[in-house]
Amino acid sequence: SIKKDKNYRRYASGVERALSLFDTALQEWADYISFLGRLLKALQLRPSGISDVPHKRVVAKRLSQCLDPSLPSGVHQKALEVYTYIFSLLGKDGLGRDLSLYLPGISPALSFAALSIKPSLLSLFDTFILAVDPTALRPALKAILLALLPGLEEETSEEFGRVLQILGQLKRTIANKGNDDQGQAEALGDQFFWQCVFLATITSPTRRQGVLAYLLRHLPNLGKPIDANSRLTDGNGASTAEFSRSIEAVTSPEPGLLVRCFAAGLSDDQLLIQRGFLDLLVSRLPLHSTVLQRKVTSDDLRKLVAAAASVVARREMSLNKRLWVWFLGPHDASSDSQSASASPERSRPNGAAKDTKLENAAGYFERFGLDPLVASILEMLKETSEKGLEKARPFRICLSLMDRWEIGGLVVPQVFLPALESVRQYEEAAPTPDLFAEVLRSANVFFDGVESGLIWGELTRSLMNGFGDHNLDLRVAHQRLDLIIFTLARFNVKAEEMLQNYLPMLAVLLLIKTRNVTRKIFRPCDPQHLELVRKSLKTVGQILDLVPERALKPTPSNGMTEKELDLENQKYFVHLEKFYGRSQGDLGSADYTKVINPVGKLLILNCHQMVLYELRSERLPEYFETELSVLDKAFHKLSAKDFLSKDSTLTCLTQHIEQALNFNGTEIVFRNIIAVISFLEIFSTTMASTTLLSDHRLRVLLPQLLKGIWEHLSPSRPRYNVEAARCVWRTHALSLDQKLVEACVAGLMLGSSDSVSLENARKFEVLWAHSTSSPGAHGRRSSLVHTTRKMSSRLARRTRDSFTLERPLLLLLDSLRNPKTELYNFVSDWLQSLQDPQVIVDTLLRRLQSSSCMQATQVHSSSTENSRSMVDIDECLYYLETVSHVSQCPGKEWSILSDEIFFADQEYYRETQEPHTRAEQEPQVDQGIRVRDYLVQICLEILGGKHFDSDTKDNSSILRLRQVAISLLEQAVLESHFQGATEKDIEIGAIAALETSVKRSDLLLQNPLMRLVFICLQNRFKDRGTTPAISHRRIMSGDSLKGAPRRSVSVETNLRESPAQAVILPPPKLLDCLILGISSHGSQPELKGWVNFLDECLPFYASDGFQILMPLAECFSKTIREVFHSLRSEFEMVSLEEFRPCEPVKTLVVLLNGFERVLARSHDRLVQIESSTLSTKAPEQVHGFFGSMVSGVFTADSSKVRIPTANNRLTVLLCFKDAVKVCYEIWSWGDATPDSPSHDPVSLGTLKHTSLRLRNRTRRILEHMFAAEALEGLESLIELWDKLQRTESQQNKSRTILDLLHVLDGSRPKNTIPAIFNALYSRTNPAALDPIRKSTLTSDLTDTTLAKFLVAYTQSLEDDAMDEIWTDCMTFLRDILTNPLPHRQTLPKLLEFTAILGEKVDNTSFGEQRKMRRELGDIFVRQLAATFTTKPLSFLNESSSSHYSDPKELLNASGQGDDSLSEDIVTILARITPKFPKILTDADRIVAATNTVSTQVLAATLRWKTFPRNVTPSTLDIMLALSRVPEASKSWRKDVGEAFNDSRLFCRQSFYLAKGGWLPVFRQWVLLDKDRLSELLSRIPSPTSAGIMFGVGASSARNEADRKAQLNLRRTILLIAAAANDSFVVNLGIILEKVVDLLTATAASSPSSATRAEICVLLRALILKTSSVHLASFWPIITTELYDALSSLISHERHDTFNVHSVLQACKLLDVVLVIAPEEFQLREWLFVTDTIDAVYRPQGWDSVALTDEIADELDLKAGAIHSTTTPVATAAQAGRRKPLLTSRTVMGVAKENLVDQVLRPFFRQLSINTFESTYSIGTLDWEACFDDLLFDLFDDSTLV
Repeated sequence: SIKKDKNYRRYASGVERALSLFDTALQEWADYISFLGRLLKALQLRPSGISDVPHKRVVAKRLSQCLDPSLPSGVHQKALEVYTYIFSLLGKDGLGRDLSLYLPGISPALSFAALSIKPSLLSLFDTFILAVDPTALRPALKAILLALLPGLEEETSEEFGRVLQILGQLKRTIANKGNDDQGQAEALGDQFFWQCVFLATITSPTRRQGVLAYLLRHLPNLGKPIDANSRLTDGNGASTAEFSRSIEAVTSPEPGLLVRCFAAGLSDDQLLIQRGFLDLLVSRLPLHSTVLQRKVTSDDLRKLVAAAASVVARREMSLNKRLWVWFLGPHDASSDSQSASASPERSRPNGAAKDTKLENAAGYFERFGLDPLVASILEMLKETSEKGLEKARPFRICLSLMDRWEIGGLVVPQVFLPALESVRQYEEAAPTPDLFAEVLRSANVFFDGVESGLIWGELTRSLMNGFGDHNLDLRVAHQRLDLIIFTLARFNVKAEEMLQNYLPMLAVLLLIKTRNVTRKIFRPCDPQHLELVRKSLKTVGQILDLVPERALKPTPSNGMTEKELDLENQKYFVHLEKFYGRSQGDLGSADYTKVINPVGKLLILNCHQMVLYELRSERLPEYFETELSVLDKAFHKLSAKDFLSKDSTLTCLTQHIEQALNFNGTEIVFRNIIAVISFLEIFSTTMASTTLLSDHRLRVLLPQLLKGIWEHLSPSRPRYNVEAARCVWRTHALSLDQKLVEACVAGLMLGSSDSVSLENARKFEVLWAHSTSSPGAHGRRSSLVHTTRKMSSRLARRTRDSFTLERPLLLLLDSLRNPKTELYNFVSDWLQSLQDPQVIVDTLLRRLQSSSCMQATQVHSSSTENSRSMVDIDECLYYLETVSHVSQCPGKEWSILSDEIFFADQEYYRETQEPHTRAEQEPQVDQGIRVRDYLVQICLEILGGKHFDSDTKDNSSILRLRQVAISLLEQAVLESHFQGATEKDIEIGAIAALETSVKRSDLLLQNPLMRLVFICLQNRFKDRGTTPAISHRRIMSGDSLKGAPRRSVSVETNLRESPAQAVILPPPKLLDCLILGISSHGSQPELKGWVNFLDECLPFYASDGFQILMPLAECFSKTIREVFHSLRSEFEMVSLEEFRPCEPVKTLVVLLNGFERVLARSHDRLVQIESSTLSTKAPEQVHGFFGSMVSGVFTADSSKVRIPTANNRLTVLLCFKDAVKVCYEIWSWGDATPDSPSHDPVSLGTLKHTSLRLRNRTRRILEHMFAAEALEGLESLIELWDKLQRTESQQNKSRTILDLLHVLDGSRPKNTIPAIFNALYSRTNPAALDPIRKSTLTSDLTDTTLAKFLVAYTQSLEDDAMDEIWTDCMTFLRDILTNPLPHRQTLPKLLEFTAILGEKVDNTSFGEQRKMRRELGDIFVRQLAATFTTKPLSFLNESSSSHYSDPKELLNASGQGDDSLSEDIVTILARITPKFPKILTDADRIVAATNTVSTQVLAATLRWKTFPRNVTPSTLDIMLALSRVPEASKSWRKDVGEAFNDSRLFCRQSFYLAKGGWLPVFRQWVLLDKDRLSELLSRIPSPTSAGIMFGVGASSARNEADRKAQLNLRRTILLIAAAANDSFVVNLGIILEKVVDLLTATAASSPSSATRAEICVLLRALILKTSSVHLASFWPIITTELYDALSSLISHERHDTFNVHSVLQACKLLDVVLVIAPEEFQLREWLFVTDTIDAVYRPQGWDSVALTDEIADELDLKAGAIHSTTTPVATAAQAGRRKPLLTSRTVMGVAKENLVDQVLRPFFRQLSINTFESTYSIGTLDWEACFDDLLFDLFDDSTLV
């Protein structure tokens, strides 16, 4: 062969020597010229007959490198000389064979060549390349076009004409393929040429200027001329023969490329290019052209129209003008100046003669452009984009299109509703509120630009279609209604013409449609119907709120029947359709008056008929309140008395109430009652005052309403108590007769009997309680009450009139005459519970004073004897007996009342005084008289007065009157005490009878029996000489008196004084009886008596009190929870089959009071016993139930000793713990009440009143328990907090624990913080704590849990609270540092606690700030050191690395609450390290702290044997935080550098922490020193063959060199990936030099070719992180390396240089380059893939010359079958965005030996088609997918040597 020829070998040797100079002698640009000269001379020495170039690949590579843009033009000129010689040497056939070697080198030159170079360059194309065989040129045609197009950018340049000439010749050359059919060959060649031009336009934005210049000159006209008078042909059924040859050339075989070419040009960033392509559209591709209307698909036409319409977003007039011409056709070109653009929709130019051209233009657009434009805008609206600008683009386009009425008037009506719907849906789907706000702004601008008639016409039509009269689609109806609601809420609908005209019509339409819906649904209707009606009525109400009163024009009417109203509604629909259809919403049309005049009348009548229709039904729907609200607003806007019929309304209301009363015998639903009252209030304000309120039917209706209200005042059904009381007063305001309601209430109390029943008494109690100023009585009204409008001034004035419930009150007090009745007990208890009993006394005394009997006493002594005939003794007796009965009620309250002041009649007072005292007492008369004094005076007058002589006829009445008077006097002077002795059998019998009465629920027997038992016990203890000194009852939190001194039972004193005496205990049955009575359901009405009875019996258990405490506490806890759950279920509308307490609220309060009393007495007893054991040398203050915490936590007193009664204390504290849990459960229910969705909104007032009452009661109990045992109470709450924290669904509720602590008076920060410290010490170092401050450890808490709570509690405190706790905190922290070892588990959390202190102190200004901050800084630094001293980080590293074997688990667990990892010192430091400058103000302390963190955390983590598996996200957060602390720069750089240089970093575990952890850290590290890359590259040695090449150590030495080179290359890649884009542009030369150096490695060199895989990854990183304009020098190297690596798969020679992994990384590099598609690489991509239309439409007999296609064919041939389409690569290719085919997912799990067959073979087969399809789809680049795969390969340690 020729290569064995001696002359050829000499010739090849000379070329090789010349090429070797490139690697050694090139220093400056002159060296390049010298090298090229030597190369040219070597080539010229070729032997004769030889036309081949030896080492041609290297020669082509070096020549390409010499055409680098950075080299001067002299080098370029010399290189072109060498190219010219080589091309002349090779000849036509040789150049065609080696075109793939030399064409990539000269392709990019024209874009940067100097003017002197361009002729020589063009000569190469003109002389040599165009002479090559067309078959060889066809695959490279796109690359040749891209190479020549830069010459067309400047039309005035010298090379412009020559380039056009070359392109023309190129087109002819491609067409001439030597076929027999010359015409067919030319047609196919033209088609291929044009397809490549279009592809070049799509893929290369920088070449579009040149493409545009070529298209303007050579693109054929694709549309037939059309004039204004010509008729547009339909064109249906036209055949392909109609197309001219030029059209076939442009559109075949793929017409979509033409469309995408124009779409790409219209979407270009440069204005001139957009303008040029618009000119092309107008002149060459009009909208009516056959190509667009028939040839391309509808989707392609939509893409083109969308791209053209998008240019209006620039708001550039030159672009818009060309777009209008294209949309409106040739008619618009001559009439542009005449077009009217003021009306954006349907308005036409007025005048007798219309412009025919304008009409033709509008018709042209409607026929050819309307549908694709509308479809494109609708498609834009449907797109889901995370970018606000993309989502707002269709609105801006529509706004600009409205500049031309011919376009906007046709487009906007079709896209308006979808546009609004798109915004509404985006509100829910928007990633952030800011993005939605941006889109909403654009939508608002578009909305404001649309005519009001079109807006409301479209909304009206959508509403009429959604609310069909025959078939109602609920989903569609809801959607249409939601759109209207959204429009009202989000857009500007307050324009005058909208408020005045369109909104009232919409309100009437919606109301009529809603009325039709309500009449067609059944009762009870489904929730969707209810929701639709409620939402519709609410929308009508919102519209009426916007509409002014002047907009609703009243039309006189005599009222209508329901059928007449339906006919009127149908007529209105017809007029409305004509108004928005024929008149197009024109306010000046004749149809306008027909739709606006009846608005007010139809609004009132339809709403009124809806209300009446609902009243006629059996039960009112839930939306009835909304109907009333709409009716109220309509009445407020209009004077409706002329529209409505009073008779029909009252008749309907009466029938509704009667029907509700008689329906199945049930009571009226309370919602109906409120609705009727609200309707009456609304109706009464509309009618005249005497028209409605004086009607006789109203006097019948109101008592029926009161009867229904009365049922809902029952305390056993507390759901509507507050609302029912309000309804009584609202009913009173509706009546002209002020005594009507009072009389009705009195009648309801009596019922059918002559006396008041117990149930009615309880109802009156509720009415009385909520009619006075009680908590919640005047709170926020329910939603129904809010719907009613305010009373008129007359009604409001009458409501304020004095109205008392005197007659019902007297009926209730009459029950006190029968003491042995259940009603008597109830009234007595009620009188005691009154907060202001003076009201009762004043009422009775005023009645007594106004009686005729008392008036007779006021007659002067000179009156005649006949005055006695006016005396009404029975009346006086009645009132005096009532006063006596009231005063005899048990309890202190009425004795206190005797000291109250009563303002008696002054004349009577003067008459009753003696003359000598009258003057002294007169000054007091003006101020009133005491009740006691007043009653004494009356009694004395009755006993000694001459008006009551014995000869009076009614002696029995007088006698009774005097007996009452004497009783009152005795009661005023004496205080009686029952005295008597009882026997043991009476005692036992009484207890047994009491137990039996409980079991039988005999309430009348229980109180007397309890009194009897107590007397018996008292007498027995008195007889044995151990009478308990029962003092006054201790003051509880439920008492009304405040600040009373604490008294305790003194039975213990007597027992201690007589120790020899036997201990006397009550009978054993007594305790069982007490528990039974308290827990029994039947005895709950007498529960208060049982609690009092228990309180009286507790002193008898003085010696055995702690043994009975646990059963009593368990009984109270169980019963309280049972009653509370029943009460809660009542408000949550959950039916319970268990018992229902008759009065759950009162029962709860009584049980809580009893529980508190039991705990109080037990604790007092405990304190007394413990106090007796203390040393008398240091008497300790008694910690009673109301005692405060001991201040001075750390002042130890050695005189204190451990109390011996540990069991008793444990018993008491366990009961305290149960009480805390019970109280918290009730308190937290009150805290969460308003937000619960299960509560009835109507009963919200009662709910708030009840919850507030219970909340306050439990809060006071907790305050008293905290005052007694602060530490144990706090631990109980902390235990609850920890339990909630551990439950994921309850973590938010744990905040209520902290809220509770903040509201308790006894748990202020100054008390709570020391208590937490004591709890911590009790578990870590109890020996250092005083015995009295130690915890009993009854709560299951650890020291770490307490430390967590300390942090959470301190974080929740206000900054100002630091003043209270600062001293205690500093003392505690200093004490911890003296002996930190016991606290080693809690030190990390205490460190966070210290950081919180520093952060909060920084926000305050109390004390000496500088001293405090210095002290805190010292403690923090010492504490940080102690933390690592007591527990080094090595323990944490070992535990964390063993806890999670999978790095994904570690990443997922980093955000969870796992104690082993999330709350360790590393996680805590990650939170507090950024706050170092705020905590440690001094630079020295910051340096000390950061050095400690660096040494103990970062250095220990990096040097541990499990690195990097022990690295957590928190560790990297610390690194990143330290990078922002200037003082930590030195230590931080050292740690990061150590991690960076650790070879263990590159492993799979680091990949999961790379993007969010390692990369930000290294990015900061690189910013501080940008020379790191140069230093890193210098570590990589050049490949060398010197040294030991054989022997035992050669392989290991080579492997070690390879590993070092791989690691340094990966570090280089890591720096490039971590830094910002284009950060290492200045280092690209060094990187290129090192890459070229490493590519010379072989399998035997050191380092060897094993580093080629890392080089490919490095090149991928550069391509992803560097702009392509800076990579021009790399493309020759990349091209050569890719070609060599891929060719190794099909080479018949053995290639040790490329292993499988190197080839895989080369394929990934090619994949990424094709996805990113840099324009410089597009000139070379034809070498690897088929980048033309041939990839899809392959010519007959054509074989691809692309390397990947050749490899695919070769591999298929070897495998004997085509690859399967179900491979991972095929699956990846189906994704929407442009992303690589080869990723870690496709390669993972494939064995090395199967990699080529299962992965690479299908990859090569699909690569060309996938590249073309991604270009055709114009998809967006998925950069994140490329970058993630780069990181995966970077941290893949399986490929390291």
